Amino acid sequence: MSGMEITRRDFIKNFIIMGGSLLFYPVSLSAEQKKGEQWHPAYEKLEKEGKLAQRVEQAYAMFEDCQLCPRRCGVNRLKGERGFCRAPARPVVFSSQPHFGEEISLVGKNGSGTIFFSNCNLRCIFCQNWPISHEGKGNVIQDEGLADIMIHIQKIGCHNINFVTPTHVMPNILNATRIALKKGLRLPLVYNTSGYERLEILKILDGIMDIYMPDMKYMDADQAGKYSSGASDYPELAKKAITEMNRQVGELLTDKRGIAFRGLIIRHLVMPNRVAGTEKFVRWVAETLSKSTYVNIMPQYRVEYKAFNYPEIARGITVQEFLQAMGWAETYGLTNLDPHSVAVRDFYHRR
Repeated sequence: MSGMEITRRDFIKNFIIMGGSLLFYPVSLSAEQKKGEQWHPAYEKLEKEGKLAQRVEQAYAMFEDCQLCPRRCGVNRLKGERGFCRAPARPVVFSSQPHFGEEISLVGKNGSGTIFFSNCNLRCIFCQNWPISHEGKGNVIQDEGLADIMIHIQKIGCHNINFVTPTHVMPNILNATRIALKKGLRLPLVYNTSGYERLEILKILDGIMDIYMPDMKYMDADQAGKYSSGASDYPELAKKAITEMNRQVGELLTDKRGIAFRGLIIRHLVMPNRVAGTEKFVRWVAETLSKSTYVNIMPQYRVEYKAFNYPEIARGITVQEFLQAMGWAETYGLTNLDPHSVAVRDFYHRR
């Protein structure tokens, strides 16, 4: 750090902005890959079985009567109609680059290859990426262009392809994956979602996605409806979706470098005044999935977009609120908490 002295305030600020990725080395978070065993991405096996093309065709057919997400708008996106997410039939990409603010096991040394898709099927009023998710800023590309981005991400050394907000462009992702596979793609695919998913759609992804990284934003229907554009069915649907994701890929697996290649990562953002229902969330994970499920309890809530209009969430979280959230995780026996969250907790305790 060039001999510079860092204040506690700067430490926390930089920790949150950078996700702590520069402060910790990768560590194994789950079972390691067996020695000598050659890893292959899930989608490669599906292609060899002749099933990937069928999944692409099945997914693309949904654009004619779009029911890709629980909103089930029923618009014909192939004819230019747009539903709640406002997305066209072609993918809109805001950015693609190595990202070092993700979980340690995704970032590794060379970063997670994130592709940020514009538009969103949930549209939370506190969204931190609202120019992308709400306003749809980005560039419209063809599926072939998306495949080329994936190949480029692999060439520059990223450890995975990280699809951010993928739900409404799932058919494009599947088609691009098949195109990229034929060009030599061999990286794990990360489905980085809000958790607002239909079970039927996730079953199409079975055998394609290597890593699922859903949010679990709320445990209460009223809160979900209030802060996520009327999506009061979010808690129940997200629980079903995450259970299905867990069935497909299981607990997080890492290689000898600590880099994830398969499994489930659940993110939960701590919000002011217990809006997110953190205690219910950690209890649900412990009782429904496994106490060794990888869970990232995140402290980086900030007031964004229209959150200023809602007094109960118009402030950042307090130290006490974050420590209480982490305390609940310990009380219910969760054993695989994200190292960033644990480090922040320990820092607060020492302070």
